[in-house]
Amino acid sequence: MSALTVRGLRKSFGGLHVTRDVNLNVEPGERRLIIGPNGAGKTTLFNQITGEITPNAGSIHLFGQDITQAPTRRRAHLGMARTYQIITLFGRNTIIHNVMLALLGLSQARWNPITNLRRERHLVERGREALDQVGLGHIAERPLSETSYGERRRVEIAMALVQKPKVLLLDEPFAGLSIDERQDVHRCLMAIPRDVTMVMIEHNMDVALEFADRITLLHFGQVIVEGTRSQVVEDPRTREVYLGD
Repeated sequence: MSALTVRGLRKSFGGLHVTRDVNLNVEPGERRLIIGPNGAGKTTLFNQITGEITPNAGSIHLFGQDITQAPTRRRAHLGMARTYQIITLFGRNTIIHNVMLALLGLSQARWNPITNLRRERHLVERGREALDQVGLGHIAERPLSETSYGERRRVEIAMALVQKPKVLLLDEPFAGLSIDERQDVHRCLMAIPRDVTMVMIEHNMDVALEFADRITLLHFGQVIVEGTRSQVVEDPRTREVYLGD
């Protein structure tokens, strides 16, 4: 059974076709890279998979279960998590508080409007475990406003990992990072166990190609090349569309 299956996914905004009959089949434990030039429809595809945008046609299955019409919160409960191209975190709160807020959405404690998160020891412990995974456990109590951009990227990854996802979608996790910060995030992602299936959008090819088992190239909302790293890199359509040759 595939971890994530997308069939015939279509989305248009007026006369603008953003995804055109996209098919995607990601196996459990796979590391899938989605590439393509700006405007190829990569983030819109993610937004449909996570339920933030409703497709005009097609279907989405998570481990065989049809989630095409499921709300975003339901997909999170079924084991899907994501990060975003643009980081949106709570700068006045501590790192650990941000991570605990991500976990709160899956906890019964969310129904209590006066919940003191610090007293929810299981939330604190799981939050610290996730921060340890991304190498930030030692600064868990630091205000987010006092962290670097690269550290905030890792906080966002921790916020996804704390939900114990089966499928993790990463939208340009290396965007805007320095060389050292890219290496930190790369080590963090490579250490995630294979029981988490990962699908990543990325423009930094040097880093991303090392990550990927298989690559999907989107262009004008269509899948035009798909295969192993060597197959996609050597395909003349990739050089023409993505590498500019």
